[in-house]
This record gives sequence, C-alpha cells and structure tokens, in this order.
Amino acid sequence: MAEKQRTIAKPVSLQGKGLHTGLNVTLTFRPAAENHGYKFQRIDLPDKPIIDAITDYVTDTSRGTSIEHKGVRISTIEHVLASLSGLGIDNALIEVDAPEVPILDGSSKFFVEALTEAGVIEQKHDRKYYVLKEIVRYINEEKGVEIVAYPDDHLSFNVLIDYKSNILKNQYAELNNLDNFKEELSMCRTFVFFHELEYLLKNNLIKGGDLNNAIVIVDQVIDQKELDKMAELFNKPKMQIKPGHILSNPDLYFVNEPARHKVLDLIGDLSLIGYPLKAKIFARRPGHMANTEFAKLIRKVIKKEMLTPAAPYYDPDTKPLMDINQIQKILPHRPPFLLVDKILYMDDTSIVGLKNVTMNETFFAGHFPGEPIMPGVLQIEAMAQVGGILVLSTVPDPENYLTIFMKIFEAKFRSSVVPGDTVIFKLKLASPIRRGICHMEGHAYVGKTVVMEAEMMAQITKVK
Repeated sequence: MAEKQRTIAKPVSLQGKGLHTGLNVTLTFRPAAENHGYKFQRIDLPDKPIIDAITDYVTDTSRGTSIEHKGVRISTIEHVLASLSGLGIDNALIEVDAPEVPILDGSSKFFVEALTEAGVIEQKHDRKYYVLKEIVRYINEEKGVEIVAYPDDHLSFNVLIDYKSNILKNQYAELNNLDNFKEELSMCRTFVFFHELEYLLKNNLIKGGDLNNAIVIVDQVIDQKELDKMAELFNKPKMQIKPGHILSNPDLYFVNEPARHKVLDLIGDLSLIGYPLKAKIFARRPGHMANTEFAKLIRKVIKKEMLTPAAPYYDPDTKPLMDINQIQKILPHRPPFLLVDKILYMDDTSIVGLKNVTMNETFFAGHFPGEPIMPGVLQIEAMAQVGGILVLSTVPDPENYLTIFMKIFEAKFRSSVVPGDTVIFKLKLASPIRRGICHMEGHAYVGKTVVMEAEMMAQITKVK
C-alpha cells in the first residue's frame, strides 16, 4: 500500500536567537496542504513573502545553508529541514520573524520535540518518492570531499569525517532507516574548533553563539590567558577544558556526535531536492556546500526525467508507415544486423521505430546463457538505425548514402531488454542538419518504461 503524505495537526512555535545575527526569532510550524512541500515565510516583511525550500534558491553555504528569492533571505535552515524530513513530514509552512531561524542548542532536538507535540497526521495524497535509478556522484578532490548516492529501496546514510586533527580524527556514523532519526540523530549538535572562534566572533558570524549551542573542540595547546580572552568575548565569567578536549559545554550524547551531526546536516540539505528520496548515501567529509551541490545534481536528474518524452502510443493493428521491406530500401543493413522491424511515425524532425526482440536473436546464445539480455551496444545500434532512416529520408536517393557514427554521448541504460520485449525507439533532431552532420536525441521504451536513452551524432556520406 502506498504511503500517504503527512503534515502536522496544529501550529507550534519556538523562540530563540539566530546563530549569526543574534536576533530573537520566533519560528512557527504550520500545517500545509498536500504537495505543498517545505516553504519558509518571512512574516516580519511587507507582503509576508514565501520562499520554497529548494536547491534553486540556495545562495550561501558558509557556516549554514541559506536560501534567497527576489531579495528575501532565510539563513541556517538545515536543522529545521532535517527535523521535518527526519519525522517523515512532507508538507509544512515555516514562519519566521527574522532573516534566520533560531539555533537553539545547535541540533534538531527542540524542533523535533515541538513537531511531535503538534502531532503528525496523514493526508489523502500518496507520498511522491524519488527512487534513484542511477549512481549520482559529487567529488571535490581539492577538499577531499565525495558524496555518492546508489539506487536502493529506502533512504540510508553512511558518513565519514576526517579533519586531520589530533583530537577529532576519523569518525564514522550511519543511519540505516529514517525511522531512527529522532533517537539516533536529532539531538546531535553542531561543532566548531576553538581556533575558529575568535575569527567567527570578530567577523560578526556567531552573534547568537554560545557554549550551549555548539560543541567546541580544543585541538591545540592553549593557556589560561587565551581561555580568559575567549570567556570575555562570550561574556562568560570563566572557561575550562573538560575531558575529551571539549570546552565548557554539556557532555556528548555520543562518542561520534560530530559525525552524527554531519548526517543530520546532510538530511536537512538533501530535503532541498523537493522530494523524499530512496537511495543509499555514502559521504566523505560532507559540508553544506557539498551537500547542496550534490542535491542540485539529483534535482537536475529529476527535472530531466520529468522532461523525458512520454512513451509513444503503439497499436499493433495499425499499418506501419514502413515495413521491413520498405526499411531495406533505405538502410544498407541486412540480417543479422538489421535491428529495425517497423517505422511507425516520421515527420521532418522526429521518428518512431520498433524492434521486436525474440529468443531467436543470435546474440542471446552468448549474452548470457540462462539470463538472456539484449546488449546495450545493440540497443544503441538499433536506435541509430531508426535515426538513420529519418536522416536518409532527407536525400532523394537514400540507397546511395550511408550514415556514419561520429559520436555517442549521454548514453544511459535504465532497464534490461529481454526476449519477448517490444522496444519502441523515439528520436528527434537536437538541431537542424548542417553540412551533412546530424545531432539526435533518443529514448527507448518497453511499454511506458524508459529502458535506454542517448544522444548521437552522425554524418551523411555518399557511397563511393
């Protein structure tokens, strides 16, 4: 049974300071209708503008994730989004009366508690998961960052951090099921190194920061004079270094709390994709910039899939535009390398062809015994032959011409093609044919499912 979308049962509010602005902020979660998603509303501004929480509007990822649209900005949104996503809430309006959400204790704990108090209710519409169909990878070699998503039937995370610090060495954290978010991640706080504090304070970046909303890690030798100076900057009477090289703040919830917080941040930032995700995520040294760039890659994949042409309608009772005998008058290919059975439709810029795949194909003898699958290279060849018919139809004497492959790119194989399948190939010109060069985009379907797609470039050549 399909999962239903969810929202909260009633409004709920929290108050606190913004981490960087130091402003007092009231944040209110409000129920929202199906397919609303996550949206922020600046109720302190005229017209109370609303911003969709999506990657398209990410403008800054230094020390937090910020979105901005039409000059309206909301900062440090990742912990709020992680709380909604972690609780499986699909639709919510988040009102704030300042340009930043409250930092609270530097985790999602109090947001989760407030949402739980408000209650979560099911809605009528089904939840719209995006099920990853291919590996998506983000790499920043200079910073040693890598984030990879693999297709899976549910969302899970594996995160490794390494700050080349004597204190915060390699740490690993995982979340195997989002149902465990509240107990395993929601209370895990953000962290900062002691040597970063003075710079942040002097650059007005943590006006609302104190020792209760971040884990401060002391990874170098410091004397009491430095501690006293920092205590003065934080308006504290005294500071001390606790066991584990933690500066004067509450004990850790977990030994690997910093790594767990990185998972929390990743969950919040990935919610900017706009869809709940089904994938296995592996991340090495993630951060807000990498997280949001990775989310943009996935959102780009989703947008491309949404723009993928629908499968052409095929009625086997309708006479084809070209049968196999007519095809052989245009294409020079012959069995066993003639891989088009019918042409169903053609106009000046597009064509639809068909290949019936049977167990009699010679390649199934070796590809593979006991598990017959049509080779991807032959799927591309079949698509190219369909495209070749369109291209050769532009010359008056096609029997005197060939189409020669020049380039194949953006090829993706999304599902296996097996004996018994009827593959429909739909191609269109990506640009007008110039100087005998044609650039085409194609999709292959079995039923309504895209099994393969590719772009290809070919040249029309006269037979010598």
